[in-house]
Amino acid sequence: MSKRFLSFLVTTPLLVGLIQAPTAHAVMGLGPCNLSRGPAETTQHFSKRTIACAVNFFGPVPGGVDRAVCIASRESGLIPTAKSATGMYVGLFQHSAAAWPDRFATWTHPAWDLSPRPLNGRSNSIVTIRMVHAIGTWKAAGWPSKGC
Repeated sequence: MSKRFLSFLVTTPLLVGLIQAPTAHAVMGLGPCNLSRGPAETTQHFSKRTIACAVNFFGPVPGGVDRAVCIASRESGLIPTAKSATGMYVGLFQHSAAAWPDRFATWTHPAWDLSPRPLNGRSNSIVTIRMVHAIGTWKAAGWPSKGC
């Protein structure tokens, strides 16, 4: 590992998550929430686990895991590849497709080995949770929590 990456790990709460025992179906590798889907696990259940991991690494967020899962369920049915009818909104949390590249650049780190695609549930979850945590509320970050 590079000195820069080691320095990053030491100065971030991410270190706590990296030294804990991996969750079920975790794949040892770079970056947070690098989970693998269980052989009989549904897409929706795997999405819930991915969102929970992101909240646990990068939260807290208002309403915790339950609200994050509720909002993703409302936005995409917990399907990471969901797109709005017009294609303007994409992924688990239905980010603006036009805003995604800037959001990805702002809210991720190259060492985390994330896909830049908004239709990747891991990337979409991490960007969303980091945004909400930093901004402070779901509504201010762009997701009204009504009904959740």
